[in-house]
Amino acid sequence: MENVTVIDHPLVQHKLSLMRRKGTPTATFRQLLLEISLLLGYEVTRDLPVEMEEIETPLTKMKAPTLAGKKLVLISVLRAGNGLLEGMLDLMPSARVGHVGLYRDPDSLVAVEYYFKVPQELGDRQVIVVDPMLATANSAIAAVQRIKEAGAVNIKMVCLLAAPEGIKAFQDAHPDVHVYTAAVDDHLNEHGYIVPGLGDAGDRLYGTK
Repeated sequence: MENVTVIDHPLVQHKLSLMRRKGTPTATFRQLLLEISLLLGYEVTRDLPVEMEEIETPLTKMKAPTLAGKKLVLISVLRAGNGLLEGMLDLMPSARVGHVGLYRDPDSLVAVEYYFKVPQELGDRQVIVVDPMLATANSAIAAVQRIKEAGAVNIKMVCLLAAPEGIKAFQDAHPDVHVYTAAVDDHLNEHGYIVPGLGDAGDRLYGTK
């Protein structure tokens, strides 16, 4: 798959397996998602630009690499995206934050927007969109489209799980956006859930079902 990076680090895969177990309690699921998001964040920011800055260590002065350019932006697709957002903010506490509120119509599976709030000057910033499940990709496609309309041009998509159908649909809609995921599962079922998957990420994250 072009423009897709599967982050197959052993720690990511181990923690993901624990999350898949149907008996994993809400608190543990939430903690695992936090831990995985730190690891995903590490990989997705691997190519951030740096510049050399003169600093002084306890022993001497030196030229040292520091992040260059404007602070990046993390945008969560509500509500499950907040689970990934929290861990990434631990890794990148100075990042700007945006939210896109979408829900999936249970009959048509089409994404319906109910909230949109993002930082200004998106065109000058690296934007990382987070949503745990890339299933039908309808929500992700709609979210990224709105973010582009707000001025973003440098966008990456981070998810925990993806389905082949979702990846194809997303790439057809946004071929310029690279997708990072911990795993690509087998298929979608008739209800639009990823199989084998881990169920509804939002419900498992917040204990609402």
